[in-house]
Amino acid sequence: MASSKLQLPADDSLLLLVTHSNLSTFAADIRVSKQTTVEALKDKLWRKTGTSVASMRLQLRDDTGAKVADLDDDAAPLAAYGPYDGYSIHVVDLDPSSLTSGGWLEDTSLVDKYKMSEEAYDKLDTNFRKFKEKMAPKASTSDDKEQSEKHMEELCSKIKVGDRCEVEPGAKRGTVKFVGRAEALGRGFWVGVQYDEPLGKHDGMVKGIRFFECPQGHGAIVRPGKVKQVGDYPERDPFEEEI
Repeated sequence: MASSKLQLPADDSLLLLVTHSNLSTFAADIRVSKQTTVEALKDKLWRKTGTSVASMRLQLRDDTGAKVADLDDDAAPLAAYGPYDGYSIHVVDLDPSSLTSGGWLEDTSLVDKYKMSEEAYDKLDTNFRKFKEKMAPKASTSDDKEQSEKHMEELCSKIKVGDRCEVEPGAKRGTVKFVGRAEALGRGFWVGVQYDEPLGKHDGMVKGIRFFECPQGHGAIVRPGKVKQVGDYPERDPFEEEI
């Protein structure tokens, strides 16, 4: 019995790189049939490059960029010029008034830009400058700072070294070890606390200054507003069951 073989047509398509005389950064790949005519190729390329068919001259170049042939017969198929995969079609734009001429499609510095005067910008109902001014936090006045420090001082007057306390957030219990100003940490008043559990950040020394002494990891220095409760707070039993 005679055997038969499935005959598959050879792939006659080409993958070509497209370059342009006026666009140094332009490069695109196209896949076309070897039987595509030069005229049909031009029609495909003007959609990619913006150069009109009437103003277009095509060159076939090899993979080193050397010219192989001018595609000067619109009726001829590409196969007539001996192209291979990896070759390039170089588009030469012959129109001096072409959209691609002058380099402005690539160099944005050549494009005229609209500029608005400062006076016109300020007259706009809304602009970014006004938005920034609206969102910017108001600068604290000296009176605000004095009132803030006075408020902290009033809070500190109710807190004494040795008091038991709870510190927010987290209702962390501990013993007050320091009350007063600490310019190294910022303006105003501060409260140093030795937590019952290792929930702190240090041993009472901050930025090289010893404010109080406690086991490492039990110390914290907070604003007086964080000390929410002062009174007789025994240490929590970690094994105590809730009822």
